[in-house]
Amino acid sequence: MAPYGMQISASRHRDNVALKFAGDGKMIEKRQFYINGSWVDPIEGRDHHVINPSTEEAVAVISLGGQADTDAAVAAAKAAFPSWMATPPSERIALVEKLYQVYKSRAEDLAQAMSLEMGAPIEMSRTQQVGAGIWHLKDFIRVAKEFNFDTPLGDHAPNDMILREAVGVTALITPWNWPMNQITLKVGAAAVAGCTMILKPSEESPLNAVIFAEMMDEAGFPAGVFNLVNGDGVGVGSQLSSHKDVDMISFTGSARAGKLISQNAAETLKKVHLELGGKGANIVFSDADEKAVKRGVLRCMNNTGQSCNAPTRMFVQRPVYDTAVEAAAAAAQTVTVGAASEEGRHIGPVVNATQFNKIQDLIQKGIDEGARLVAGGIGRPEGFNKGFYVRPTVFADVNNSMTIAQEEIFGPVLSIIPFDTEEEAIALANDTVYGLTNYIQTQDQDKAKRVARSLRSGMVEMNGHTRGAGAPFGGMKQSGNGREGGKWGIEDFLELKSVAGWMD
Repeated sequence: MAPYGMQISASRHRDNVALKFAGDGKMIEKRQFYINGSWVDPIEGRDHHVINPSTEEAVAVISLGGQADTDAAVAAAKAAFPSWMATPPSERIALVEKLYQVYKSRAEDLAQAMSLEMGAPIEMSRTQQVGAGIWHLKDFIRVAKEFNFDTPLGDHAPNDMILREAVGVTALITPWNWPMNQITLKVGAAAVAGCTMILKPSEESPLNAVIFAEMMDEAGFPAGVFNLVNGDGVGVGSQLSSHKDVDMISFTGSARAGKLISQNAAETLKKVHLELGGKGANIVFSDADEKAVKRGVLRCMNNTGQSCNAPTRMFVQRPVYDTAVEAAAAAAQTVTVGAASEEGRHIGPVVNATQFNKIQDLIQKGIDEGARLVAGGIGRPEGFNKGFYVRPTVFADVNNSMTIAQEEIFGPVLSIIPFDTEEEAIALANDTVYGLTNYIQTQDQDKAKRVARSLRSGMVEMNGHTRGAGAPFGGMKQSGNGREGGKWGIEDFLELKSVAGWMD
């Protein structure tokens, strides 16, 4: 189903804000914000057009809020916090369970919205983009039912109790590349913890967040617990990160923006959780399984390379290097490109013109710096004269000091680098400012464990095994701090309170 047939029904408080795009050329209009349990007109709004990256055409208009809109949302969250924090965890969990059911009922609406606004092919949008949110909400429910908010210090101090209480008013700033993945990771954890929230989604992909606000409303969360204000980073984003009544910022995005948020938040010493970029190393030893190279290429190209945990640097041990380069080029040539609205297992466009131009410049930089182009290259794929489509690209003979090996490209571009020894592979993998996810391919389990312990990253995946539900997601170095998912995600939204003299 193409996004142009999208019809999203209304529920309470949103009769006039349903998404409608029937294919007659009319724009989706989503100017309102969700504040204190109601859809409200902006106080200081200005129009912003949402672009379909498959066509480069404007398909929706939203409002970017101003200081008064931010203040209204924060005030609503602050007023709602005492009673929400005092709500028994079982009741908060019950509302997340209701949200989980509503989410599943709106899955197709979410899939169509994300496909339209950020370019995820519709099949991928249904399975991976929407599926990520289902996965996280389900796991938060499981973990929350086993989570102990109050625990004794220990047998040595029978009258000491450790209380885990909500941080307070939280600002959730989410990216365009995995919208529902990041929204559910933050909202699910914050809701269980007892925090109130202001969500500022990316202005590049806001429609799915509007649907999510409708779902929070339908699930019955109390007024003020969840609020949505659209805006850009310079505006609403900066206003939230510096706001005196915001107790915590949870941000996912670029390292550059993360640094600015940290600087803004420093004035009020608020808690800051950052999930930032990556430059994942995929270490392919000579004893790797025969599917390791192809698996790495396809993982790199997934979501058109727009994933912070993509394995974009493939280090290959020299005895199998030439064979691996041939296999990687062949795998990249099997990756097809197409419009997000089309059915099929292809990759879509990158999100916008800025990203497209950045990727083209970096591909050219790779050529200029002497890397050997074995697949793809600059320009759009054959048959495309518009849309932000990028050719699946593979470079061989890359040096780890080259620009394409150090900068996060955020597109379907893979760099292959040879190595000789285990020690060299570890040193090369760690030679980056990032530390999010690294990958290991070897049949020697002792070697795999040694290397995993030596890699400076928050996550390591070995031999095609992905992390299980509830595993902590997050990085080291300039990939950020804190962890999302499972009990660790809930803990990030909690403060510890030590109480002495607690008598049963």
